[in-house]
Amino acid sequence: MFIKICGLRHAASIEAAIKAGADALGFVFTESIRQVTARQAALLASRIPERVLRVAVMRNPDIELWREVELIFCPDVVQTDAADFSYLEVPADTTRWPVIREGSVADQTAIPDTFVYEGKASGQGEAVDWQVAAGLAQKGKMILAGGLTPENVAEAIVTVAPFGVDVSSAVESSPGIKDPELIARFIAAVRATEQGAAN
Repeated sequence: MFIKICGLRHAASIEAAIKAGADALGFVFTESIRQVTARQAALLASRIPERVLRVAVMRNPDIELWREVELIFCPDVVQTDAADFSYLEVPADTTRWPVIREGSVADQTAIPDTFVYEGKASGQGEAVDWQVAAGLAQKGKMILAGGLTPENVAEAIVTVAPFGVDVSSAVESSPGIKDPELIARFIAAVRATEQGAAN
């Protein structure tokens, strides 16, 4: 199970996520209490091993911001609403993760090979309908986001069967401040569910 920890702003949080076994770390470049600049993200990302993906998390970015993030942060992945890719020039070696939001028109249209599925608002702990998500998860590699916690992620995985999971606010001790213990608990819960399914 692929695991992304999103909204990172501090070195200690990054180290905790890497130690716990995260596969990807998200840096937010849109207006948010978790927002970072391209230079801040680049500095923080210098601590990340190559095996862990560095994700630029955006939403309707202007071209100037994207160019700054691309040149300074140099992400492995760009995650933004599906429609944004119609005007963003993304290098061939940068992976695209379109965000499909619950209730959007895209729900009923062609599903990308890999995509993030979440509610209308990002980083608010807003859960999606897992039954609807389960149907979409069969059509591509879904990274399920929104409302996942150390307590409910096992149930979400069993119900939806996504390719991966994404968490932000539920592993924070206060808004925007990641808690290493909660990060470890979340990842441990995912790995335990994986092992249970394999047995």
